[in-house]
Amino acid sequence: MKQLQLILPFALLIIAVSISGADAQTTLRYGQIPSTIKTVSALQFHIAQRKNFFGREGIALEMLPIEGGAANMVVALTKGMVDITRTATPYLIQDVLNGSDNVAILGETATPIYSLIVKPEIKSFAELKGKTVGLSLAVDTISISTRKLMALNGVKEGEFEVKELVGTPARAECLKKGDCDAVPLGQPEDFVLMNQGYHRLGVSTDAMANFQFIVSAVSRSWAEKNKDSLVRYARAMAASFQYMRAPANRDEVLRIVTETTGSSEQIARQTLSLYFDPDRGVIPKRGEIDVKGFGEVIRVMGEIGELKPPLPEVERFIDLQYLKAAGIQ
Repeated sequence: MKQLQLILPFALLIIAVSISGADAQTTLRYGQIPSTIKTVSALQFHIAQRKNFFGREGIALEMLPIEGGAANMVVALTKGMVDITRTATPYLIQDVLNGSDNVAILGETATPIYSLIVKPEIKSFAELKGKTVGLSLAVDTISISTRKLMALNGVKEGEFEVKELVGTPARAECLKKGDCDAVPLGQPEDFVLMNQGYHRLGVSTDAMANFQFIVSAVSRSWAEKNKDSLVRYARAMAASFQYMRAPANRDEVLRIVTETTGSSEQIARQTLSLYFDPDRGVIPKRGEIDVKGFGEVIRVMGEIGELKPPLPEVERFIDLQYLKAAGIQ
């Protein structure tokens, strides 16, 4: 694993909301993946900032970008560099099985939609044989779902080359440079490239329709000492997810998407329509953890050999007491 590095660009450092009339606020250090700062997957934090959902709960959320992708998020948590972090469930599972006391306490992205975007000249899955596909690390559900999608369409393991690239921006750049023939991309990058002439062969949910992708994680020992703060954090996040999902707020959410991602209104509208028209389970209703979806991640990790039988129980990796105390789950 590459050496863990903490980068602190001033513009990204702090989401700290003032609290009118409050005597004090609790600062929580949150580990963020730099490549996701300007994507829709961080939208709930931008909304919570603008609508003062953290502020009214007495929370100042300090966003600390951590280099190196989702795997390094749990490393930063274990080292005490952050109080809460986002991470993909496979990395948390591996981390816990390796002896950490980290645990998921809130759901962020449930079942994501990753588009398999290919060069303009590629028109079918069959044409990917012998080509280079840019994937994330093998354990990542992005890679797992893309491999499953390709297999469902007749392209088996060993029939294509793999270039490991962590983060949608890195994979998008590989495709644009011509070093990759196909890559899985999240939003809004997939729509941006499709508008530039690249094609979408399929989406990840065709292969994996229900799993828990991203969670907020903490160390159990820290959480036991900071239960009240975590319950307030959960309530703020719940308010943000509810606001994001409400049809009456669609126009304002569209504006926030365009301002924070830099995408056009058209692409922002396409992204929200993809998620909610109809609801495809990408965004949690209130930050709940999909226990069944978490179990699906464990199952597929066992299926590809990343976990050995007997497979561990979901309860080893999640703690629902904070969501329950907040009235969410």
